[in-house]
Amino acid sequence: MSTEQSPEEQAESVGGRDERPGSRKLLALLFGVAVVALGVDVGSKVAVVANLEGEPPVRLVGGLVYFDVLRNPGAAFSLATGMTWVLALLAIVVVGVIVWLAPKLRSPGWAVGLGLVLGGACGNLADRLFRAPGPLQGHVVDFISVFAPWGGVWPVFNVADSCIVCGGVLVVLLSLFGRDYDGRVHRRNKQVAGKTS
Repeated sequence: MSTEQSPEEQAESVGGRDERPGSRKLLALLFGVAVVALGVDVGSKVAVVANLEGEPPVRLVGGLVYFDVLRNPGAAFSLATGMTWVLALLAIVVVGVIVWLAPKLRSPGWAVGLGLVLGGACGNLADRLFRAPGPLQGHVVDFISVFAPWGGVWPVFNVADSCIVCGGVLVVLLSLFGRDYDGRVHRRNKQVAGKTS
């Protein structure tokens, strides 16, 4: 049995920390993506509330997309309506887990995926904390409706929802292809049962 350590394991065995420049770059990537996602989400919500709330839906791209401001007390795509405080606490947990996991990241793909999830979770959490009717009960601003206004074909969503879904899909795909957050790559070993030498 080989006792050779991978670069990641060698780094962790020295003082329990990895001080390679790459790990700092991945932290910067994760939090940079999160800040951009949060900024775009908050900026878009402020703009549509100021200009479109109470107005008829705005038709864009030949009717492929409509901007239609709705206040959502539930989760993404209007799920779990009435459980706003539970969703707020869940978002806080998600943010905490990602922040805890961040120093262990050794994969750029995972950094981007978790950055999108972190930015999206913080965007919707900000609505639940600071918008009416009150802390942990605030309604999330949704405004993107595809193919028809008022969510006639698909539930109305926002930039944060899109970031969470895209980040989650990226992380799942990386996992399916055997790429872990710590940089390890798992390959399927094909063994023939009962094979004798």
